[in-house]
Amino acid sequence: MLSVKIPAFLLLLFLALFYSGGFSEAYCQNETFRFGDPLPDAPELAHPGSFQVGMQTLDLVHKKQPDIQNFEEGRKPEYDRKLSLAIWYPALQEAGGQPVQYTDYFGSPNDEKRPLTPFNFPGRAVADADPLHEEGPFPLVIVSHGYLGSRYLMTYLTENLASKGYVVVAIHHTESTHENPGKFASTLYHRALDQLFVLEEMDRLGNRDTGSFLSGMVDAEHTALVGYSMGGYGVLNAAGAGYAPGFVSAFAQMTSGSQKLAERSMSDTSYQSTVDPRVKAIVAIAPWGMARGAWDAPGLQNLKIPTLFIAGDQDDISGYENGVKAIFDGAINTERYMLTYLNARHNVAPNPPLSPDLNKDDYMHYAEPVWDERKINNINQHFLTAFLNLHLKGMAEQSRFLDLPQNSLDETWEGFLPRTSIGLEWRQEKPGI
Repeated sequence: MLSVKIPAFLLLLFLALFYSGGFSEAYCQNETFRFGDPLPDAPELAHPGSFQVGMQTLDLVHKKQPDIQNFEEGRKPEYDRKLSLAIWYPALQEAGGQPVQYTDYFGSPNDEKRPLTPFNFPGRAVADADPLHEEGPFPLVIVSHGYLGSRYLMTYLTENLASKGYVVVAIHHTESTHENPGKFASTLYHRALDQLFVLEEMDRLGNRDTGSFLSGMVDAEHTALVGYSMGGYGVLNAAGAGYAPGFVSAFAQMTSGSQKLAERSMSDTSYQSTVDPRVKAIVAIAPWGMARGAWDAPGLQNLKIPTLFIAGDQDDISGYENGVKAIFDGAINTERYMLTYLNARHNVAPNPPLSPDLNKDDYMHYAEPVWDERKINNINQHFLTAFLNLHLKGMAEQSRFLDLPQNSLDETWEGFLPRTSIGLEWRQEKPGI
């Protein structure tokens, strides 16, 4: 065995850095690291596309919406609901363009255990870059975070998809973020409506005569909704999975007898008309709600838009057998796929934690106990690219990445390096099955 003698001062320096967190701080400040960078074993479609990515923010106002969190007996106020968006898009190559610096938050106000704490991290998109109008319009992808969450929760995915020729819009859901944690009832009611409102606004702003930077960039007729956790809950409802009567009743108990959620249920005759034909595909990542009675058989059977589910089989927030898998099994009238991370819990969507020195509760808000989050990010990039290319761009050849055996050990999955698809399961069903 080779023996190497380490000088005492170097050993002390190593130990000091290790126990003080010096290495993790240097890691966080490494200007070459970006969320979503492909690891050496990343599957084929995880790699970025050919487009330079621009990024801009935009504020919208959804007028005269129910102010759910201030409902009380005999008082059902309305308000103008503000929504902030982050938008990524194919952009012109510009010399000297500066990569964006994102600001996000841990914790929440007045939480002694996890106080509201800002942090910054670098992206690959160029802030305010000029859009690539001559190659547009591009299919639209609307991304919806969890509770509590952020429009920057999945930049590994939003930047990646924009580099492949999509306009990607991530919603900062009012009363559902770290800096603005409202009552849960607000998220239950507004989530699907926020997504559909943003679709309407992106279609409007994408018209060629609006003067917006999005003018001529947005092909809203080919839209996908992507949601994580409460975002997935909203995506399913926006796409046709009407809420169950018992869930509507539970909401009424939370909101002093309000029946507003009934508008999003199968019992409302106008609900079906809200399923927007511009939505051609949805992705529900660890969608919350099934284990809490959000859907029954008629609601799930009303889902008819092609759907990709992503879940961990040990999900202790949304549930798996009685949660995500039960939704997959019940949605018998749509083309559907399900990617399962074996031994993963709920956090199969976010950017990875920034540092092992975080407050443990902040760390576990994003981390997976078993899986390397960077590997999850790469796998998600791969499968969403194939699924969206197929259903939004009509690239039939992408189906080869989706026509897979259930067990990843039966044979190496298409697009994966040998031995690297371990720990995954895949299911796919056609309508009527």
